[in-house]
Amino acid sequence: MNTKLHSYAFYVLLGLLVWLPIPLGSNRPWAWGLMEIVIFSLSLCCAYLRKDKAWMGLRTYRLPIGLWLAFLFFAVIQVLPLPASIVSALSPVSYTTQLAHGVEQFHLSLDIGQSHVNLVKGLSYFCLLIVVLVLVNTEKRLRLILLTILTSGAIQALYGTLEVLSGSKLSMVFSLPVTDIATGSFVYKNHFANFLMLCLSAGIGLMVATLQSNQGGSPRDIMRSILSTLLGSKALIRISLAIMVIALVMSRSRMGNTAFFAAMTLIGILALVIIKNRSRGLSILIISMFVIDVFIVSAWFGLDKVQERLEATSLAQEGRDEVIIDALPMLQDFPIFGSGGGSFYSSFPSYKVSNIHAFYDQAHNDYLQMAIEYGVPATLFLGVLVFWCFAKSVRAMRKRRPSIFKGTAFACCMAMLGMAIHMTVDFPLQAPANACYFVVFLALSLAINQLKVTTSKKRRTSKVAT
Repeated sequence: MNTKLHSYAFYVLLGLLVWLPIPLGSNRPWAWGLMEIVIFSLSLCCAYLRKDKAWMGLRTYRLPIGLWLAFLFFAVIQVLPLPASIVSALSPVSYTTQLAHGVEQFHLSLDIGQSHVNLVKGLSYFCLLIVVLVLVNTEKRLRLILLTILTSGAIQALYGTLEVLSGSKLSMVFSLPVTDIATGSFVYKNHFANFLMLCLSAGIGLMVATLQSNQGGSPRDIMRSILSTLLGSKALIRISLAIMVIALVMSRSRMGNTAFFAAMTLIGILALVIIKNRSRGLSILIISMFVIDVFIVSAWFGLDKVQERLEATSLAQEGRDEVIIDALPMLQDFPIFGSGGGSFYSSFPSYKVSNIHAFYDQAHNDYLQMAIEYGVPATLFLGVLVFWCFAKSVRAMRKRRPSIFKGTAFACCMAMLGMAIHMTVDFPLQAPANACYFVVFLALSLAINQLKVTTSKKRRTSKVAT
């Protein structure tokens, strides 16, 4: 019974990953509400499956789990009703602001409603981390979850490109206006580009895994590898990657494209340096990604337009730098406990001094916005968590022998670095679909260092039996 329940829960997780980007990146209250219900249900299922084990058998992950719980502690403190004297001592600006508005009950958060919403989201992301750690317990499931992420990205990319090329005026998803910029089922092109970057990371990780599993060096082995790449399952992965790169370029997202190509380049170089006994195909893969994707495929679908946008970008034309400058005093006013999760859009107008005509509900810098909303200590807890996961991925790429572990480590490193770059000028983590996928990569980076190698043993057993 437990085995079947374990399997059912895992496939529900895969279904959730496919569903998340479809309803506008799950960036609507009903969509993220449904997401939270599924994740909390899966977490209860995992708790039942691990009921006989202390700490659900996750004691090995106590450091990353502890860091996330420390962050959630700050998020919980923000929404608790507190005496005025405590709020005044912990956050003087928050106290004076609420006193001026004549509130009856004081909180550390300036927007208690949005902070409640963001707290539940944060809890669901934490539960998703636990769910992945519990359910992804074999090499087969590791490969399946990467394939699911790749498939989801390919579907989004195919839909986004066909929508633009078809010339339709309204999208099939909620009948939104369609322009010459690909957005898939997302509303914001940069969220779509960031999502594709994460899915491309999974796909390239799978390619690395398949290449590493083929170490043959004879002419016959090389020819077999080439035919497998052209005709086998690797061909489908490569085609999916090409479609996603096309969609990424058609999104016209400057930092989305920059983050992808920079992360792929840097992690590719890192892999070539640290992976022992790497196959010749790995080097060929890194080079081919540039030759095929950048100079051939991308050029046909608008890479020149992205380049023009990058060249035309100037501080005088951009308002994001002014938003960041105007938002810095908020960090000085709420350095420890923050202004409250989700409070930026309601608090920023009172700090805006530049001649910014557009309405900015996000800081266009997730680092700054998280520090403003949750405080510097809470933000540092999450920063250390991500750095720890990145270090674990690098370790797995260097030391773990199974090819799927090396490929997954490559994918996790690329996803984390790409997200870190994109977050400097945008807010990709504000889209629940993107945030969930990023959490999955964090969980996988931890799991690949603990999963036991079972495939080779099974093969030896089967050979003896025959």
